Amino acid sequence: MRLEGKKAVITGAAQGIGKSIALGMAREGADICVADVNIENSEKTAQEICALGVKSIAVRLDVSKQDEVAKAFETSVKEFGRIDILVNNAGITRDTVLLRMKEEDWDAVININLKGSFLCSKEAVRIMAKQRYGKIISISSVVAFMGNPGQINYSSSKAGLIGLTKTIAKEYASRGIRANAVAPGFIQTAMTDVLTDAVKDEMRKAIPLGEFGTPEDVANAVIFLASAEADYITGQVIHINGGMYM
Repeated sequence: MRLEGKKAVITGAAQGIGKSIALGMAREGADICVADVNIENSEKTAQEICALGVKSIAVRLDVSKQDEVAKAFETSVKEFGRIDILVNNAGITRDTVLLRMKEEDWDAVININLKGSFLCSKEAVRIMAKQRYGKIISISSVVAFMGNPGQINYSSSKAGLIGLTKTIAKEYASRGIRANAVAPGFIQTAMTDVLTDAVKDEMRKAIPLGEFGTPEDVANAVIFLASAEADYITGQVIHINGGMYM
């Protein structure tokens, strides 16, 4: 029970990697705010978490909207009394090559993936600085370091999260706040499930370990960073990619 008594807000937690993080933290004893634009799935995930014997609430949240972010954190503090952990997980893709990318596709990805993390981190720091304790963990990506054809918006947003993380770490270390990131590689999710076997085989060739990661692989790293075991770690990126990027 490494997170017993801790209170966490996890964005994009209704499904996929975010849900695995939420369930994993709950198993370690944390109370969870499931914050996601899909309120129906958020409520289902919150029910699963409550069944594990901890508290959970579901909050509809578009992370790109400052008023919704403020309300989500206000609701969480009202319910839990404090916020110890923020996981910036919410993210979208709008893939195409540079010359075909529309400005609205660039803006949509940057607004959710990067601006959303900025807004949520700002609200979290406001609370955590008063507590003189907090953990902020952002989900970046291997493409932030390698780039990826057809994902200039996504790669840029995930690279931006690294700068966001390191700056928060330096600005608020004196207030007891640690900020770190994880950078997953190819993770087995609904997005990869729809790929053909031929495409999957090509992707595996780029991974020395020869297999996709799982959402639980990402969750395990996030839980470690959220725990007391990582109290002397801040401003760092943990790569979870099977050796794809070294």
